[in-house]
Amino acid sequence: QVRLVESGGGLVQPGGSLRLSCSVSQSISAFSYMGWYRRTPGKERELVATIRGSRSPEYADSVKGRFIISKDNAKRIVYLQMNSLRPEDTASYYCTARGLSASYWGQGTQVTVSS
Repeated sequence: QVRLVESGGGLVQPGGSLRLSCSVSQSISAFSYMGWYRRTPGKERELVATIRGSRSPEYADSVKGRFIISKDNAKRIVYLQMNSLRPEDTASYYCTARGLSASYWGQGTQVTVSS
């Protein structure tokens, strides 16, 4: 059973930074796609950033230039470095991994940007 566990969320002031981590129970190389999504109450889930193999990461327009997705294959962790945070970045952030026949999700971590 594949498990994804997010961590690193919390309360931060506007302009601040947070780094989210997604720990994966098996080798990251087993997945064709890994990404971060976010959801706020009353809104649809939004794709934030994705990383596929050796390709360049892709980002939502709303986070380009501020967020960076990366992975550490040895540690089996996918990161989301979030800089210059804004109140509109407040959401629950979820990590996902896509395998050959299934997609997996973590339980989410809450990020709140507020002064």
